[in-house]
Amino acid sequence: MGDDSEWMKLPIDQKCEHKLWKARLNGYEEALKLFQKIDDEKSPEWSKYLGLIKKFVTDSNAVAQLKGLEAALAYVENAHVAGKTTGEVASGVVNKVFNQPKARAKELGLDICLMYIEIEKGEAVQEELLKGLDNKNPKIIVACIETLRKALSEFGSKIISLKPIIKVLPKLFESREKAVRDEAKLLAVEIYRWIRDALRPPLQNINSVQLKELEEEWVKVSSAAPKQTRFLRSQQELKAKFEQQQAVGGDADGGGDDEEEAVPQVDAYELLEAVEILSKLPKDFYEKIEAKKWQERKEALEAVELLVKNPKLESGDYADLVKVLKKVVGKDTNVMLVALAAKCLAGLAAGLRKKFGQYAGHVVPTILEKFKEKKPQVVQALQEAIDAIFLTTTLQNISEDVLAVMDNKNPTIKQQTSLFIARSFRHCTPSTLPKSLLKPFCAALLKHINDSAPEVRDAGFEALGTALKVAGEKAVNPFLADVDKLKLDRIKECAEKVELIYGKKTGGAAEKKEGKPITGKAPALSGSGGDKETKDAATKPGPLKKAPTVKSGGPPKKGKPAAAAGMGGAGAKGKKGPETKEIFESELSIEVCEEKAAAVLPASCIQQLDSGNWKERLACMEEFQKAVELMERSEMPCQALVRMLAKKPGWKETNFQVMQMKLHIVALIAQKGNFSKTSAQVVLDGLVDKVGDVKCGSNAKEAMTAIAEACQLPWTAEQVVAMAFSQKNPKNQSETLNWLSNAIKEFGFSGLNVKAFISNVKTALAATNPAVRTSAITLLGVMYLYVGPPLRMFFEDEKPALLSQIDAEFEKMQGQMAPAPTRGISRHSGGGGDDGEEEEQEDVGNDVVDLLPRTDIGDKITAELVSKIGDKNWKIRKEGLDEVTSIINDAKFIQPNIGELPAALKSRLNDSNKILVQQTLSILQQLATAMGPNIKQHVKNLGIPVITVLGDSKNNVRAAALATVNAWAEQTGMKEWLEGEDLSEELKKENPFLRQELLGWLAEKLPTLRSVPSDLLLCVPHLYSCLEDRNGDVRKKAQDALPFFMMHLGFEKMAKATSKLKPTSKDQVLAMLEKAKANMPAKPAPPAKASSRVVGGAAPAKFQPASALAEDSGSNTMESKPDPKKAKAGGASSKAKGVQGKKVLSKPNLKEDDDKSGPIFIIVPNGKEQRMKDEKGLKVLKWNFTTPRDEYIEQLKTQMSSCVAKWLQDEMFHADFQHHNKALAVMIEHLEIEKDGVISCLDLILKWLTLRFFDTNTSVLMKALEYLKLLFNLLSQEEYHLTENEASSFIPYLILKVGEPKDVIRKDVRAILNRMCLIYPASKMFTFIMEGTKSKNSKQRAECLEELGCLVESYGMNVCQPTPGKALKEMATHIGDRDNTVRNAALNTIVTVYNVHGDQVFKLIGNLSEKDMSMLEERIKRSAKRPSAAPVRQAEEKPQRTQNISANASMLRKGPAEDMSSKLNQNRNMGSHSETTHTVPREFQLDLDEIENDNGTVRCEMPALVQHKLDDIFEPVLIPEPKIRAVSPHFDDMHSNTASTINFVISQVASGDINTSIQALAQLFQIESLAREASTGVLKDLMHGLITLMLDSRVEDLEEGEQVIRSVNLLVVKVLEKSDQTNILSALLVLLQDSLLATASSPKFSELVMKCLWRMVRLLPETINSINLDRILLDIHIFMKVFPKEKLKQCKSEFPIRTLKTLLHTLCKLKGPKILDHLTMIDNKNESELEAHLCRVMKHSMDQTGSKADKDTEKGASRIEEKASKAKVNDILAEIFKKIGSKENTKEGLAELYEYKKKYSDADIEPFLKNSSQFFQSYVERGLRLIETEREGKGRIAASTGISPQMEGTCVPASTHTVSSSIGNTNGEEVGPSVYLERLKILRQRCGLDNAKQEDRPPLTSLLSKPALPTVASSTDMLHSKLSQLRESREQYQHLDLDSNQTHSSGIGTTLASPSSAAANIDDLKKRLERIKSSRK
Repeated sequence: MGDDSEWMKLPIDQKCEHKLWKARLNGYEEALKLFQKIDDEKSPEWSKYLGLIKKFVTDSNAVAQLKGLEAALAYVENAHVAGKTTGEVASGVVNKVFNQPKARAKELGLDICLMYIEIEKGEAVQEELLKGLDNKNPKIIVACIETLRKALSEFGSKIISLKPIIKVLPKLFESREKAVRDEAKLLAVEIYRWIRDALRPPLQNINSVQLKELEEEWVKVSSAAPKQTRFLRSQQELKAKFEQQQAVGGDADGGGDDEEEAVPQVDAYELLEAVEILSKLPKDFYEKIEAKKWQERKEALEAVELLVKNPKLESGDYADLVKVLKKVVGKDTNVMLVALAAKCLAGLAAGLRKKFGQYAGHVVPTILEKFKEKKPQVVQALQEAIDAIFLTTTLQNISEDVLAVMDNKNPTIKQQTSLFIARSFRHCTPSTLPKSLLKPFCAALLKHINDSAPEVRDAGFEALGTALKVAGEKAVNPFLADVDKLKLDRIKECAEKVELIYGKKTGGAAEKKEGKPITGKAPALSGSGGDKETKDAATKPGPLKKAPTVKSGGPPKKGKPAAAAGMGGAGAKGKKGPETKEIFESELSIEVCEEKAAAVLPASCIQQLDSGNWKERLACMEEFQKAVELMERSEMPCQALVRMLAKKPGWKETNFQVMQMKLHIVALIAQKGNFSKTSAQVVLDGLVDKVGDVKCGSNAKEAMTAIAEACQLPWTAEQVVAMAFSQKNPKNQSETLNWLSNAIKEFGFSGLNVKAFISNVKTALAATNPAVRTSAITLLGVMYLYVGPPLRMFFEDEKPALLSQIDAEFEKMQGQMAPAPTRGISRHSGGGGDDGEEEEQEDVGNDVVDLLPRTDIGDKITAELVSKIGDKNWKIRKEGLDEVTSIINDAKFIQPNIGELPAALKSRLNDSNKILVQQTLSILQQLATAMGPNIKQHVKNLGIPVITVLGDSKNNVRAAALATVNAWAEQTGMKEWLEGEDLSEELKKENPFLRQELLGWLAEKLPTLRSVPSDLLLCVPHLYSCLEDRNGDVRKKAQDALPFFMMHLGFEKMAKATSKLKPTSKDQVLAMLEKAKANMPAKPAPPAKASSRVVGGAAPAKFQPASALAEDSGSNTMESKPDPKKAKAGGASSKAKGVQGKKVLSKPNLKEDDDKSGPIFIIVPNGKEQRMKDEKGLKVLKWNFTTPRDEYIEQLKTQMSSCVAKWLQDEMFHADFQHHNKALAVMIEHLEIEKDGVISCLDLILKWLTLRFFDTNTSVLMKALEYLKLLFNLLSQEEYHLTENEASSFIPYLILKVGEPKDVIRKDVRAILNRMCLIYPASKMFTFIMEGTKSKNSKQRAECLEELGCLVESYGMNVCQPTPGKALKEMATHIGDRDNTVRNAALNTIVTVYNVHGDQVFKLIGNLSEKDMSMLEERIKRSAKRPSAAPVRQAEEKPQRTQNISANASMLRKGPAEDMSSKLNQNRNMGSHSETTHTVPREFQLDLDEIENDNGTVRCEMPALVQHKLDDIFEPVLIPEPKIRAVSPHFDDMHSNTASTINFVISQVASGDINTSIQALAQLFQIESLAREASTGVLKDLMHGLITLMLDSRVEDLEEGEQVIRSVNLLVVKVLEKSDQTNILSALLVLLQDSLLATASSPKFSELVMKCLWRMVRLLPETINSINLDRILLDIHIFMKVFPKEKLKQCKSEFPIRTLKTLLHTLCKLKGPKILDHLTMIDNKNESELEAHLCRVMKHSMDQTGSKADKDTEKGASRIEEKASKAKVNDILAEIFKKIGSKENTKEGLAELYEYKKKYSDADIEPFLKNSSQFFQSYVERGLRLIETEREGKGRIAASTGISPQMEGTCVPASTHTVSSSIGNTNGEEVGPSVYLERLKILRQRCGLDNAKQEDRPPLTSLLSKPALPTVASSTDMLHSKLSQLRESREQYQHLDLDSNQTHSSGIGTTLASPSSAAANIDDLKKRLERIKSSRK
């Protein structure tokens, strides 16, 4: 027992896993007790056992297993987390428990399964059980079947889905095992209990014996509906209800409702598998069906008949099949085949259901026409076919076709159509049979009940009876107003016999019933619905009678006896209480009238009516009026009275007072009596005649209004307008129209016959009298309020001027509401139901459109046209489409019959030629407008294919498709689109464009709908998949649409639909649903009762723009408006929140914040190396794809999980882009803090960013690029180098983005590519970018080519990979590209290479086509003409990238790059200004324009103010330690450290642009500490380069050639002065030696080298102490060895020998005899010619006097000496002054004059100055002083201080800038430096610099360089700012500059020397400075 004690001590969970079964048994027992004890279902204890439960049930020991099962059951019942174990445990139960011999084990297994179902995991369990049915072990199969049966019997068919079970049933019945078959039988019986007959079809094919047994069992099943007896956890209320009922005692009545809920109607059709039959049609089917022999045709049809017997068919394109069947039905002479074809159609319709709907329209007319056949079997087949077809579509869609057949002459057709209508009505409900449909059908059926053929009459009665039963009397009665009592009774009798297919409750299952109605059920169901209607009807007055219309001059339209009633008038009348019958009188003769009048009027009154005295007539009228006022309504003989009034003089009355009375009396009679149309006829003519009368007009109008109220406006108006236009008086016409405008506002629009008015309005519009035209236009405006835009259709043919007036009127009415009617409704009794009214109103819009005269274009759509549209050649297809366009254009408004056109157009929607697709779309758009609402019937076959086009990749095609869909929806309403599965099928397609467009469309349309078809639910699963779509836009659109789906479907349904999703998805979607629930808008409310007319009338829903619904102030639809906004705002605010990292998810906030405190990147030692190894060893996928597949994303997720904080990873891989933004924000925040972490995860970060490049959301992309910029800055600071792996998995994807359409993004990407060159070799970048040029995206190709050009420019030819030749050939192929920008980019790039590499380019490119070559040569020529144009052009194209930036990269070669950001920012600034050009090169001038225009903030911390000890910069190496950065915490980031600045300038030297290069060199050599670092070798190369450049003849050809040479000249001087003197002397000697040796070298070259040496000789007295004489003498020794005296004398020129002698003389003079001690480096001095020479010189100099020696040494040291030896002093001076006076040589002249004065200090130059102007004299003096300060090397004037980087010209660093700027001012006048000083002072003040303290700072540097360009600091300033202190410290410590004070004073003096003739534009400058000041404040 020793073992026992061991395991006894273990904890429970370990016991359960022990290898001893006893231990396990004990563990299970204890676990069971534990599970029963824990009362908190969320206790953490449960989680311990998650992994063990499967072992509990699959234990190998039977005894232990039993206990394990009990414990498992307890666990599943009590644990909150148990659901997670469903799959594995259920699978364990099926495989390891159901095969156990012990019954107890099986029982427990079954209980566990049921318990899982109870905790909502039914699907998973069912899946495992169904898998178990495939097991080989019959025991397991039997147990699984039993479990399924038990589950079904307890939980019901709502929870256990039957479809998959029924699918496997037939297979179970075939099993060899009897036990399985028996169990299957029990299961079948259980299923039957739930779904009844729906189970029959799927089991039709099982063994007949079994079927018979089943039938017997089924009969025994009780007919009571089964009930759910066990409930899910979420159904606790149901459970409580159920238990309560049980307690009360079985089935109480209360159960009725639940019963409905518990038993969903299962449709057998749903349970069937769809069969694909199109492919199974016989190969020769289409030939056979057209065959001559009827037998062959019959064979073909029989084959189809067999196939369509399948009860459910796979959807597909059945158009062709339907077409041939239709042809057989319509045209075949053999009636047997007609019947057969009809059967096939019936089969197709039954098998396809809704999917057949699109073909219904084609087939229905053919079948109805075919009812002329008498043979019963044909008729029966046709009936079955048309009934089956009806179920696939809606009555609305086929109503046109049916109504068209109703007027057929053939009685059989009439009869069968009526019968068909009757059968169809049975399938309708009041909502699917609206008045708009009832109206035309009732009108047609009324004709049928009056037909001569009895069978037609009977059928008509049956149809009308059915309509009455379905829609209720209230709806139908208005249409039966004219029917006599007998017929009406007959209709009612029929109505009572009718049995509807379904009553109220089962409305949902309506159209799904199989074939014929199941009559057994109908009576029970229809009771409640039918009775209710009857009750309603009984409360209203009896049916209204209506007499046939008046004969005399009634409305001319006889065809519309019910015109008024139909158009809504009757709706109004019908509500007038019992006594209001349509008043109809026959015309009375004048005698009768007199009699009747005499009875009610005083005798005197009648006598005086026609008196000749107007006063008597007036008195008579007063009596008449009194009498009328006192009469009772019933006694008033209206006709008699008005006839009396009309009696002579009648309406010709001349006295206006009498006339006014008369008209007033007419109004009274109309108001007070029962005024009939007959009476109205008597007076109207007179009234119209007086309407234009100034005095009586208003009374006439009042009378007309009263008559309109009595006889209804529609009729009155029609009469009045007709009368007005039959006479000539324009005043009457215009006033009549004005009255009508007003009347419409008062009465509302219902029932008006628009068409009748329109012809009159057109007449009025054409009238010559302007008043008539104006009234007509006003009337149209009023009508527009009610009718909306369709009204304009009637007037499209009018003249443009008129049309524009009409449009202007309509424009005024836009957005106005139609006023509520105030008349014509006052007498309605309270019984008037509002619904009716509202519906009436809604029809108005349709009516208007119905009234349009429509053309039938069916005959124009010929077979030939259709074949054209389908032709192979696109041009012919286009012709066909053009023809269709013109047909529709000509017809304007068309009938719905368009023949074969739909099919033809449908096939064009997926034409390969996008232009044709767009044309087709525009045709469809036209078609919608032309056909109006009738386009409904084409929604399925043409509308849905348009939706497919929304998935097109081209933007403009999608836009066209969307416009088309909207145009259609405007005509059809949304119902047609949402019905059926078509829309959900579209949404199912995984096309991101289609999804986002379609969802966007639905989000726009759904909120406006009051109700939607239930089929919308089918879209929900696809909506959910869109919520998790890869594409960000799709996700966004899906989220936007979510609240609107919910608004119609409700949260519960939507939440239920998530059950099919994966658990992770489900949670996310549910969270989104919760969010949407909060944002869910209310449904648009039905219009409020008071304003029911208004809204309806204003603009029928259909034409109301969506906004109108929301803006109706009169109705309560306002409520629905804010909600969608809320939804949107919610979205927006969540974005904003996302950025701040606030709560966006629905988790509690606190938790989130706790999680987020730690580091976001966890450093895993060697993690990155391991990942690279894995990738190399192919253990993981290589990061290489065209679009990221899920496995890549999953892999990255896994790799990140170990090194990225969990919460951040959740954000990074969230489905919603806003979370990506949030993640990026966090990453940016932590970038600096967690450098090491970032670097350790760099490969993963870059990979994740590549995934972001594939998102379509711009905000994420921008954020990603922002992060990348910062990231690469950091990496370059850290001197990190990208690994190959990181580069190859990132750069190619970054390069994809260079082709983005948005400029901003392209710029950012280019900037990032630049920065990458600092951490990854440019030559390797080159290959990636080269790959990018192969893209299909032309923008990308162009940008990549430009980038290549920049690389070559920055790094020279050696970046070109694999070889320059190959690379260039590749680039040159793009010169022939079809895209213009790519061609240009290619040419520019090659020109750039040409600038770097010269003519060799042509060799490297190899052969080009002639055209390409000529383009290239032309471009090179152009660029040569303007050398600086290339850089400038680049600057224009992409200001973010000046050459300077591209040059940064050259630092890679010159040492590690430190901090680049400051430089980049600066250059960013420079580049953006680089376009300003100036007429005069003003290199050295301040650019005031620039400062003025630049309103940026002025940087106040100028670097110079930071006084740091920078001693450590003098350590021997160039690059200071990074610790300097630490010293300057409050330094502006822009100027972060010196090393980077220096590096930057060095990088600029490598620029391909001469100017940039010279400028950079000047900057370097300006600062001695830097200049002295240059070695001999470097200086030799530099001087060689500079001198060669000066001598290059090509420079002179340039526009600014002179300037370039001048700049180089100055630069040479600077190099000579500032470099280490030993190095430069040595370099010049070596250079001279080389140049003399080289035969090719030009004599000018040597000459210039010697001139440099003379310059050095002149500097020797000051520099001799710092020179390493030993080295110099060694160099001279070597020189003399190469060129012995003899050889030198042979030279053509005497200069070399003189130069050498002068040098040696000077050295000897300065050093004296000591010089001989400096020959240490020469090996054998004795042999040296040098020693001998020196000795000679020494000896000689000892003999000479000092002054002579002095002159000798100086000999040859300057040009002046040369000239002095040749000419007189005067000539020399004249020459010099000539030079000073000339613009070009002014500097040279000044320099010479200076040298001359220095040499001959006593020389008198006064005479030369006397003759010149004061300005010239001061200019010369100033120049000389400046040269002095510069020469002495004490002033150290900043070289390019005056250079503004904005200038396009060559920026020449000149030491004489003040001078040069004073020349060449724009207006030719000179401006002296004092002006600039003034300007600078002001600028300094603004920058916060002190003007007073100038003693401690070199003057010009401080005055000019710092404040000059506060915003655009140039790199020179930076160098100065860094090194000014440095220089000062050097001066202090080394006392090199002993007399720096004089320097300052002289410097200041120079600047202050004010010219006498101040320039005229000083005031101007002052003004501008003032402006700058004020703008900056």
